[in-house]
Amino acid sequence: MIASKQELFAVLRQYNPWWTHAPIEWLPTWKRAAFREIEAWMEEPPAGRALLLSGARQVGKTTLFLQAISRLLEQGVPPSNILYATFDHPLLKLIGLDRLIEIWREFEPRVEGPQYLFLDEIQTIKDWQVWLKHQVDFDKSRRIAITGSATPLETAAQESGVGRWQTIKLATLSFFEYLQIRQADVPELPEVGSLKQLFAWDEAAFIRTAEAAVPLVGLFNEYLLRGGFPQSAKVESIVQAQKLLREDIVEKVLKRDMTAFFGVRRVLELEQVFLYLCLHDGGLLDMQELCKALEVKKPTANNFIGLLESSHLIYRLLPHGYGKQILRAKPKIYLADAALAGSVLLKGKSLLEDTDAVARAVETAFFKHVYTRYYSSSMRFSYWRGKKNKEVDVIAESGSRMVPFEVKFRGPDQTGLRQLQGIQEFCQEKEIDRGYVITRDIRDFGLLKPKMSETVLAKIPAPLACYWLGRSELHHHTLE
Repeated sequence: MIASKQELFAVLRQYNPWWTHAPIEWLPTWKRAAFREIEAWMEEPPAGRALLLSGARQVGKTTLFLQAISRLLEQGVPPSNILYATFDHPLLKLIGLDRLIEIWREFEPRVEGPQYLFLDEIQTIKDWQVWLKHQVDFDKSRRIAITGSATPLETAAQESGVGRWQTIKLATLSFFEYLQIRQADVPELPEVGSLKQLFAWDEAAFIRTAEAAVPLVGLFNEYLLRGGFPQSAKVESIVQAQKLLREDIVEKVLKRDMTAFFGVRRVLELEQVFLYLCLHDGGLLDMQELCKALEVKKPTANNFIGLLESSHLIYRLLPHGYGKQILRAKPKIYLADAALAGSVLLKGKSLLEDTDAVARAVETAFFKHVYTRYYSSSMRFSYWRGKKNKEVDVIAESGSRMVPFEVKFRGPDQTGLRQLQGIQEFCQEKEIDRGYVITRDIRDFGLLKPKMSETVLAKIPAPLACYWLGRSELHHHTLE
């Protein structure tokens, strides 16, 4: 053995200060929306399932685990019944899961009651899926929560652990969460638990709220530049925040994780593919054009796109429809965070002067908010393209219910009925009574009623839409 039991336990004790009744240092008191789901799992795991917290690197998974442990200690769970370990540590990675638990139990004997295991970056351990499956099946006293980044954990769960995992997808910070972590001076705004409420507002309410929301504009612009990763969001300098995004998140995933976990050897080509996606964020992905521009073969490019999606760096949106029309159509690609493209392309604050770039960043930010708000409801997401380039950017669908969203962030001259023919046509074709248009101007806010139509469109400025979506996620309101 490369280290003695005592040395290994010393490592574990550093990660588990509560064993000696020491406090967990530097733990924020403010909690993300996902904490509510983790807390519900701790109290009563559904059908004895383990918990899988998936998300990109540096998105806040470890902090959520430590906050969960703090809550358990407050509730009187014996400290020795709680284990936290990260397999980013080389010694813990080498000894494996069974040896880790053996050392924990030898030095910290179990007390009556459930045992809680919080295991970070478990994808570095060989055959972790088999181990976890056996734990869930045969040891009902253990409640196990795991995290992983830069790995297709959910795919592994589906293949070898059907019914044994409860998945929580952790996106980057919502705009509302960003404001909390920045401790920003936020104006007083009406509480909107569901965007559907806006259809009952009168014109005066729209005018009052738009005026009150003016300070949100500058804060939203900062959010687009700093990004929603907690570490970069807290950095005062925007230049430094973007540097962190480039180095700590993108480069570590592309250059280290892709090699370590997926065996990628052609890292330069992978970087070029990601750079191409940054340049086309929010756009349709033309694989033939990408392959020609980068001089890569289609199977290689498809593999890289899949790896970037598994690493939580991109979302892939398929067109609305079924069967062959989906298989033949081009997917739409969104980056995981609106600030990634500007950071990778070294745009800095100049992003806000580039109309097209900022419009793409806003669409990316809005999609993330809709996706995060809806995913736990088993929603399906798509986009729609009609004839003559008519389009709807995002459609959230559950059963027969469809909610269309169109992002128009290039100015107020883009949000009239003539410019919104796509969403009108889609609503008419699908017999949808309301849709949403996300606008640029904070005063471009209100209801729009097309003539000879049953559809009503709500025009909502992007800062307000993202603020309310993030707030409703935190307070568990519904969107529709």
